[in-house]
Amino acid sequence: MAKPGSAFERSDDVPWTREQFETQLRALGVRYHIHHPFNIRLNSGQCSPEEIRGWVANRFYYQINIPLKDAAILSNCEDRETRRLWVQRILDHDGYGDDPGGIEAWACLADAVGLSRDELWSLEHVVPGVRFAVDAYVNFARRVPWQEAVCSSLTEMFAPQIHKDRLSGWPSLYPWIEQKGLGYFRSRIPLATRDVEHGLAVTLDYFRTRAMQQRALEILTFKLDILWSMLDAVEKAYSQ
Repeated sequence: MAKPGSAFERSDDVPWTREQFETQLRALGVRYHIHHPFNIRLNSGQCSPEEIRGWVANRFYYQINIPLKDAAILSNCEDRETRRLWVQRILDHDGYGDDPGGIEAWACLADAVGLSRDELWSLEHVVPGVRFAVDAYVNFARRVPWQEAVCSSLTEMFAPQIHKDRLSGWPSLYPWIEQKGLGYFRSRIPLATRDVEHGLAVTLDYFRTRAMQQRALEILTFKLDILWSMLDAVEKAYSQ
């Protein structure tokens, strides 16, 4: 085997620098569900109230499973400092003290679009494709090394823009939606930015060889596919 840096080392075996690796990760943003046809319709005012309520109800299943995914990461993580930082994600969604958390914020969005709390929490509107995709993501976090599960969270690199689009467009596109219900999108912009800083640092530190870096790209692609397939399922169930 050729030594690193030797003339016989294959170029595709050489690890990317941290900057190159991060660029490769961020390049996968072209697969983010912001580009999904349903989301494009959603953020351009083309969705009916029924479609929006269906999306809110189905996305709620993802929201309530985020703390389970993060708890799975914690259960596999032997690094105390990482646990001290990561546990904040659970509190962000479940709430803590006077902060009701992201799940409650999403429930307020359901209120704003005319979806009752009973309907929301019963999960009666969750379609099989969404349930399958979300469950696959949680199970992934349970069984892989915690660093790989952390890597899968890096779809948050692309999230702030999708929230900004909703905040800027929905009030005029969907005036029937109570604006106070949009608080979830507003809160996630700074939180996603904070979370990415930590998750990206873990990923860049852990995936050091070219093979591991390629594995990281596969993991992030898997998570992007989860989000995309969720919208596939919602679109099939609710679009005319």
